[in-house]
Amino acid sequence: MRNIKEIVTELTAYKDELEWFEFKTNLDDTNAIGEYVSALSNAAALKGQHFGYLVWGIHDKTHECVGTRFDYHRSVDNEPLQHYIARNLSPDLNLEFDEEIVDGNRIVVLAIPAASKVPTAFKGVRYIRIGSSKVNLMKYPDREAALFRVLNFGYPSIVNTEAEYQDLTFEQLFIYYSLKGITLKQNTFKKNLELLTDSGKYNLLAQLLSDNPHIPIRFSLFNGKTKASTMYAVREFGNMCILMALDRVLDYGEILNVPQADERNRHMERKEVMLFNIDAYREAIINAFVHNSWVSGNEPMFTVYSDRIEILSRGTLPPDQTIEGFFAGESIPVNRKLSEIFLQLHISEKSGRGVPKIVEVYGKDAVEFRENTIVVTIPFEQMPAAREDATGGIESTDTPVSTLDNTPVSTLDNTPDIFVGSIEDKILNYCIMPRGILEITNYLGYREKKSTRKYLRPLLDQGRIAMTIPEKPNSKNQKYITIR
Repeated sequence: MRNIKEIVTELTAYKDELEWFEFKTNLDDTNAIGEYVSALSNAAALKGQHFGYLVWGIHDKTHECVGTRFDYHRSVDNEPLQHYIARNLSPDLNLEFDEEIVDGNRIVVLAIPAASKVPTAFKGVRYIRIGSSKVNLMKYPDREAALFRVLNFGYPSIVNTEAEYQDLTFEQLFIYYSLKGITLKQNTFKKNLELLTDSGKYNLLAQLLSDNPHIPIRFSLFNGKTKASTMYAVREFGNMCILMALDRVLDYGEILNVPQADERNRHMERKEVMLFNIDAYREAIINAFVHNSWVSGNEPMFTVYSDRIEILSRGTLPPDQTIEGFFAGESIPVNRKLSEIFLQLHISEKSGRGVPKIVEVYGKDAVEFRENTIVVTIPFEQMPAAREDATGGIESTDTPVSTLDNTPVSTLDNTPDIFVGSIEDKILNYCIMPRGILEITNYLGYREKKSTRKYLRPLLDQGRIAMTIPEKPNSKNQKYITIR
């Protein structure tokens, strides 16, 4: 068994109990313990964990170490407790009790191997966890079927899960790779990128990398500190290859990250302070894409409030990851092949600097482990408002200035935003996805294409925009794409 302090640190970091672990104080009911063993073993398999855990001495609401009097050495009708539980399990599990003093309190942990091949039963009944409840698996046929799928075919991944859509195209994927200096071959890219299931169907990874994954990725902007406040904008980045979508989300951070004038103690030179650390933002966004549990059918969620950005990814830590390893930057990918693609395209790296960078800037409290989600909070550094003092100097007030009052607003549909900034900036943002000259002209509100070309030519010369068909610059199919 792993070190108990390590196990306790990991499990208590979650906001609530998850389905594969349970906290108790002095639970002593023998049959209830056996039922929990069955439920936690099956839940661990269903959630892709190697072990489930029954922990004595932790308060189930506050997650405080309160200690326990539970005696796992006791006998049941002259039979050792551990032997009694094991004898009534089918199939047999290698259960392991252990104890340790944590924060001055006695903690007991029972490590329960995940079910393998068939569900685990206690006295002939198979149990499962739903939230924090222990229930008879037979009463929940959908979960029973899901558990059998996992036991027969392995834990679902973006590689072994069949795509919901099979009429997929990959024009944007080829463009993205070419802009990174890598050539994909039509006859081998599906195999090399592992885009097919064993049965030859497109998998979920293929759907994510296709021109239209049918997955919405949005930034929601609120004018207050909670979702109870007015939502005044939604920025849409979905329904395109997620590599393109990722670039657009990263670029949107640059738009949100407005500089602020720091007038405090100003004498001569005016100092500018950015709204948030763009490097920490970038690492959090990339992690949200690459480690999101796409097989759950849910996408990452990005929310901007008046004082912070919340970056939410679905799922929990992978089975081989620990809280300590997570904060230390010991990266264990949730989506192995997607992680490899990100490395190949130099979007991310193997150094594991992402989480340590976020923690270095904002501390461990910036990362919150909720039930089936991980949330990174990027707080805004808001400068106090300034006023002139009696001598004509600048005096700071205690009232922070809201820097999102003039944030670009989007409609609820997929209509492009008209961003505050130069024409060149508008073109660069719009052309994160390949756009034709007429599309760009309409976007800018011009009547004639020549008005657009006078801005495109310098961007092409500077290498900030590229043609998708450079060998035929006058092609009617010519499009333009931003170079990062």
